[in-house]
Amino acid sequence: MLIFLVAQLVAPQATPRLSTGETIVTATRSTEEAFDLPYALDVIGREQLRERGYRTVPQALRDTPGVMVQETSFGQGSPYVRGFTGFRNVFLIDGVRLNNSAFRDGPTQYWNTVDGQSLQRIEVLKGPAAVIHGSDAIGATVQAVTLDPSSYGRGFGGRAHWRGSSAEESHTVRIEGDATHGDRTGVLFGVTGRHFGELRGGRDIGAQPNTGYDEWAADLKVEHFLDADTRLTFLHQRVRQNDVPRTHSTIFAQPFKGTSVGSDLRRDLDQERDLTYLQLERALEGGFADSMHLSVSWHDQEESRDRIRSNGNRELQGYEVGTLGAFANFKKSTELGELVYGIDAYHDEVNSFSSTNAVQGPVADDATYDLAGAFLQHEFALADAWSLTLGGRATYAAADADSVLDPVTSTQTSIEDDWSAVTGSARVLYRADPDRLHFFGGVSQGFRAPNLSDLTRFDTARSNEFEIPAPGLEPEDTLTFELGAKFDGERAGGQVAVFYTAIQDLIVRVPTGNTNAEGDFEITKDNLGDGYVAGLELEGAFALDEHWSLFANATWLDGEVETYPTSDPVAVDEPIDRLMPPTGRLGVRWEAPEGRAWGEFVAVFADDADELSTRDQRDTQRIPPGGTPGFVVLHARGGWRTGERSTFDAALENLTDEDYRIHGSGTNMPGLNLIVGWTYTW
Repeated sequence: MLIFLVAQLVAPQATPRLSTGETIVTATRSTEEAFDLPYALDVIGREQLRERGYRTVPQALRDTPGVMVQETSFGQGSPYVRGFTGFRNVFLIDGVRLNNSAFRDGPTQYWNTVDGQSLQRIEVLKGPAAVIHGSDAIGATVQAVTLDPSSYGRGFGGRAHWRGSSAEESHTVRIEGDATHGDRTGVLFGVTGRHFGELRGGRDIGAQPNTGYDEWAADLKVEHFLDADTRLTFLHQRVRQNDVPRTHSTIFAQPFKGTSVGSDLRRDLDQERDLTYLQLERALEGGFADSMHLSVSWHDQEESRDRIRSNGNRELQGYEVGTLGAFANFKKSTELGELVYGIDAYHDEVNSFSSTNAVQGPVADDATYDLAGAFLQHEFALADAWSLTLGGRATYAAADADSVLDPVTSTQTSIEDDWSAVTGSARVLYRADPDRLHFFGGVSQGFRAPNLSDLTRFDTARSNEFEIPAPGLEPEDTLTFELGAKFDGERAGGQVAVFYTAIQDLIVRVPTGNTNAEGDFEITKDNLGDGYVAGLELEGAFALDEHWSLFANATWLDGEVETYPTSDPVAVDEPIDRLMPPTGRLGVRWEAPEGRAWGEFVAVFADDADELSTRDQRDTQRIPPGGTPGFVVLHARGGWRTGERSTFDAALENLTDEDYRIHGSGTNMPGLNLIVGWTYTW
């Protein structure tokens, strides 16, 4: 086995400093300095979210090495992290899982239901994190940390924000209020509205019709300090997306470099998400723990699809997943080091519908899914600046689906199954220079139990494919080897890592040799995919002086998995689906004294994405014949504080009006695009 270098250097700032120098919670479920953790980490802070004017949360990850943000449509985004996407990455909101048992294979739209305007930061932990976060944490674990009330000492505060974009014909408005009573109680309430019109591509594609949609979101957080060591937090989020078109499958699609145009007259998706949680954080004195974090949550996620085929037939389908979740995390300082441990459990109630299927919708109707686990991880302080972190988790998953359509007999059947697994992780950190240079490495297992989508899906998969249920599946397993180093100096900083992920029993789609009434290829699933993913990631910044800095990043990935591209029982090693091409970014940044103004010029490039699996080659509506062409695009951005409370940011993206798309996406990226943002705080 070859092990490839992964290097990741600092986020761009006038005085370079590691983004991993921030305090994060994702890696250990407790507050830690990222520089002291033996993992590859990235943090996207609130200031960067504002300055870059990211349209969505998935888009906010696009500048992170090792990440490719595929967009099936303008209203959908699914980051590929180290080659994995969808349900092989875990998304958390303040520790609560967004993932549920109906998440489907491949790129999905669910991360786009998180309102980036409501966030303090986004933490990205790359690589398997099964010990801490359980099933699905294979490619990455990404956590959205929500805003807290901040007007203590002032009584009242707030923020108004507007973002406009020319090529998106879009407007985003955010209004939030912040009120506190004394030093013990705070309330934050926010509302965000978004309107997107027709997305305009580059100079040749031009307008891309049937791409716009509307969205609104609201969030409420109430925190109360019972005493100096105890915080009780209540949060509620609500998001609604209306008529988000899957443009590439419709007659409105614009061909790009030979892609085919869809035949649907309409294919729109509505999404609704509501999250409510109550969390207690408390510092303890002695005993079984020094601190604890308890949570109970209810997460309701709904989607419905309205599709009109070329013959005029209309199909309505969708599902609702209600998830009751809870976790209890504890931290304890011992004579040997730091111990974190805990338990978590999630119970899904799933109902689905379809106008063309009386038994089920896209997943089983009248179904439940349970996921539970217990973990323990201990950091041992060793001699001579060494530390060793050992962890283990026991996971249990169970599916019970009462209404499943048997594709052979066309009658109702049921599926009931359960799985268990024990996963482990061993990580090492060596502080060569405690304040400047750390080396790290480790071996970590990943694990994913089959979910209801794997077992019971009866729905369209990729373009020209239709998926049928697949009972009897087993869990997927991965094993990742990683080495690295982190450097944080006065004028430069960096992070270097080596990783190789071995894949075993990957659940892959397999053609059955049949076609359905619409002529789509019928596929099912099986544990037939063994393979690997490896890569090279680089990111860095260097301060030329107190005002000017250079920054750059680059990513290279390689990966193969065993598949069955035809209905014959013949295994073939092929590139992983939608393999990220060599990609990079190069720029220069200027900052005025005391951060009163800033500006940067950035070049983004990607090579041809021409290493294609058989399924990539069949996805003719999104991937051109021979692969997705490479590109070079240029962006200019800047901003300044126009007053004590007011900030103005602006960008001209894609300065040369290039026609390009991210590999596997269904629409092209914006052409020449003016983005303007204005923020006022009080």
